[in-house]
Amino acid sequence: MTYMFPRPLICVLVTILFVHDLCAAETPTKYAFMKEATKAPKVSFYDYIVIGGGTAGIPLATTLSANYSVLLLERGGSPYGNPNITQVMNFGSYFLDTSPNSPSQQFISEGVINARPRVLGGGTAINAGFYSRGEPMFNKEARLMDKRLIRKSYEWAEKVMVSKPKPKKWQSAFRAALVEAGVKPDNGFTYDHIVGTKLAGSIFDERGTRHTAADLLQYANPKGLSVLLHATVEKILFKTKGKSRPLAYGVAFKDSFGNKHKAYLKGGKKNEVILSAGALGSPQLLMLSGIGPKEQLDAHKIKIVLEQPFVGKDMADNPMNAIFIPSPIAVEPTIAQLVGITRFGSYIEDAGGNNFIFADPSAYQGFSPQMGGFMIEKISGPLSKGELRIKNLNPADNPSVTFNYFKEPTDLQKCVKGIRTVLKAIESKAFSNYKYANMTSKDILDLNLRLPMNLRVHGKTSSSLEQYCKDTVRSMWHYHGGCHIGQVVDSEYKVLGVDALRVIDGSTILNTPGTNPQASVLMLGRYMGVAILRQRLARENNKTY
Repeated sequence: MTYMFPRPLICVLVTILFVHDLCAAETPTKYAFMKEATKAPKVSFYDYIVIGGGTAGIPLATTLSANYSVLLLERGGSPYGNPNITQVMNFGSYFLDTSPNSPSQQFISEGVINARPRVLGGGTAINAGFYSRGEPMFNKEARLMDKRLIRKSYEWAEKVMVSKPKPKKWQSAFRAALVEAGVKPDNGFTYDHIVGTKLAGSIFDERGTRHTAADLLQYANPKGLSVLLHATVEKILFKTKGKSRPLAYGVAFKDSFGNKHKAYLKGGKKNEVILSAGALGSPQLLMLSGIGPKEQLDAHKIKIVLEQPFVGKDMADNPMNAIFIPSPIAVEPTIAQLVGITRFGSYIEDAGGNNFIFADPSAYQGFSPQMGGFMIEKISGPLSKGELRIKNLNPADNPSVTFNYFKEPTDLQKCVKGIRTVLKAIESKAFSNYKYANMTSKDILDLNLRLPMNLRVHGKTSSSLEQYCKDTVRSMWHYHGGCHIGQVVDSEYKVLGVDALRVIDGSTILNTPGTNPQASVLMLGRYMGVAILRQRLARENNKTY
């Protein structure tokens, strides 16, 4: 017989997915469905298991909970109640905290200090808050074809998380300086990726309070979602016996006391494990679970579930170079809210009146970070790629990762053009009140070469802009890759050669989606959640028994 899925349930789904006049509640400090993994049962069953409560994982799990039971596993704790996370005045303090309980886990690649999130909300809980939608090319590369759903998915997150900043005097001078330096036109305030100078959104509101992806959990169906904190997934479980392809059927994870738990998928044929652990965590966990390059799995004596040579490959991090400009007058504390989007693939942002590089104040050589500001240049792409390799069997440890910063000449030339544009902006009439008149461009570059931008050994005076880019390279924390679409996952983000497993996060991204990836990754999580529900409900609506 043919069984028709009840139409009322379809209507409820459509209402949940597309009504946007939901009144945003006050920022919650606790959800009834969120608890420590220590309180979880030893064995549990769900329709979907999402690994990673970050920028993609939260909107994905929240969306799926509308119609199915979902377990969301986060290796870190809650962002709520931690003023170092929630208050803009404390931005970056966690980067100096290298304890196991820090929401930021430090790693170093090629002398560049970097960080990966270890907290519910993922990167949205530790970043600088800059919010700008991705360029149209990202949607094509990410195989996202429904333009209406793309727009609605952005709006879904923006309603809860994003605010319009009010620029301060230093930022107004920075904005005018960029336009004077040729980064035209001035596009005013917009979320869209448009060539020129613009004011973008921020996930810090007018009170300076951060709104992370965890705030999106207010959209969740509380009866459909379970969120476990300090739940470290050790591996994904696969059935191979009697199967033509490995079948994911659950996960094994540990709580903060070291107790072991297992969560399994229920019997439904469309139930899935979804990996959203980020550009480091997702390829690392695939390898620990037996999916990856044979030589790496053999080296660590991991049983091979599926030989997949592309896992961990094509890792990329957009190199960033920050230039500190001492000011003869005080600068109001600000973080990135304005951006100049050039035609040659360089993005220039602002950070005034604060210690953006988190250095000891004495490193500023008689100047003060409160009496000055940074112009921050980041390149698009990049073309330079590296690799991720696991170092041991502990999922809590960082893998080894290389990005090969500026290996490709095109990347280096983008940086050179970007730094030239920054120097033009510094010398502009619009910026003259915030620069010492007797300081030359070379003086400023030499000052910055003596700042602790990274751990690389280099000269203390500038010889060329090419060398300056290499010597002062930093990370904007926008690294991506390791599970590329078309190599590790297909156009529906299903892992190639495996059943019931997807990867949906920044590890699938081919190129950075514009100035900052967080908007695009939030959208990706929501978009794919809706797409999965639409497809599954349509099939169940026409199921034949």
